[in-house]
Amino acid sequence: MEQRGNFTSKLGVVMAAAGSAVGLGNVWRFPTEVGNNGGAAFILIYLGCVLFVGIPVMLSEFVIGRHTHANTISAYNQLAPGTWWRIQGINGVFVAFIILSYYVVISGWTFYYLFEALIGGLSVSADYTAYFNDFVSSPWKPLLCAIAFMAMTHLVIVRGVQEGIERSSKVMMPLLLLIIGVLVVCSFSMPGTSEGLKFLLEPDFSKVTPSVVLSAMGQAFFSLSLAMGCLCTYASYFGSETNLVKTACSVGAIDTTVAVMSGFFIFPAVFSVSGVEANAGPGLVFITLPNVFNMAFHSVPVVGYVFTVLFYLLLLLAALTSSISLHESVTVYAVESLRMTRSRASIWVSVLCMSLGVLCVYSFGPLSDFKLLGLTVFDLFDFVSSKILLPLGGIVICLFTGWYLDKRLVLAEVTNEGRLRFKLFRVYMFLVKYVVPVAIAAIFVNELI
Repeated sequence: MEQRGNFTSKLGVVMAAAGSAVGLGNVWRFPTEVGNNGGAAFILIYLGCVLFVGIPVMLSEFVIGRHTHANTISAYNQLAPGTWWRIQGINGVFVAFIILSYYVVISGWTFYYLFEALIGGLSVSADYTAYFNDFVSSPWKPLLCAIAFMAMTHLVIVRGVQEGIERSSKVMMPLLLLIIGVLVVCSFSMPGTSEGLKFLLEPDFSKVTPSVVLSAMGQAFFSLSLAMGCLCTYASYFGSETNLVKTACSVGAIDTTVAVMSGFFIFPAVFSVSGVEANAGPGLVFITLPNVFNMAFHSVPVVGYVFTVLFYLLLLLAALTSSISLHESVTVYAVESLRMTRSRASIWVSVLCMSLGVLCVYSFGPLSDFKLLGLTVFDLFDFVSSKILLPLGGIVICLFTGWYLDKRLVLAEVTNEGRLRFKLFRVYMFLVKYVVPVAIAAIFVNELI
């Protein structure tokens, strides 16, 4: 078996873990949720959910991964041999595999739109809805883009932990944050800035309902890439000196910053164009925003061009950092448990995920009428992973950490064998024992209903 890699610096640890958390959900799903649920009030609830739900689950995954220094399946086998708890390890790897299979489809769309933005193709289309529908229903364009995106992910994974994951994270995450900063500054020059900021900064609690609270909790849970095996896998590469609590808080802060900052450049753009609603829904990124950018900057087309290119580059980077962690979660299992070389394992994972990805690509075209349980293959994969397996996995992680693991083991990990102080340890244990499982169960029931 190949020698196991480790992250070599504190910056590498934070950037890699943050890259795993930051994804399309931050730039695409978060603004959609904000628009659908009343703006600032949703953001405040979301911040509370990140603090009291997201970070405790993330810290639990860090404890499991760093203590065992093994892939997700082996980690649970080590800590709970011969028990049903190890099912969560299998669940983590399986979920990562399924999510990657359909994640490459949407990521391929971002790749195509970035290319079109670079050559000026998005500035000439009059009907962006027809433009998008023609693209996703094409028998070859979305497939080639998905393959190209998977190839980019594969090239990082095959280089290993230090040369691939850590090095790419140190480049892509700062670049991603820089692009967001530039987009926010540019958006402040739009005529709708004041209305957009008002929507984001002035909470309207009259719009807060139990459904809004559950939506915020669900967004926090999924945005942080919890229960996918990714964070547990990355934590297995942490050194003994890594401060798990500080790292979890840093990742949560970066992930939240990316999400909120995305709102700061998207909503001023949306409010700058009449007739566009803040709750434009999932079509916001590929249908609404290209039109908004062109209309907002029609008097200065060069600025509109740069803004559009940077936006889709941001989407591509966010998608790539997440897909790398999903791929690695499965690849390291094949390396350590199936005794493959990293090169061979990464090829198998890429090929198998892309094989399922073909079915997901064609769910919007030739296979759009083929349905299982009333869902296309793409929607079925999304439903099973995000609505069922991830919430159940989150509950199991909390119960495993709070009730099964020796409390002394958990304390030793979060304090680095007593070298660090964690004054809120009892609060953390109370949350993972009682509060977080109930909260995630509420998400689970709400999503199924």
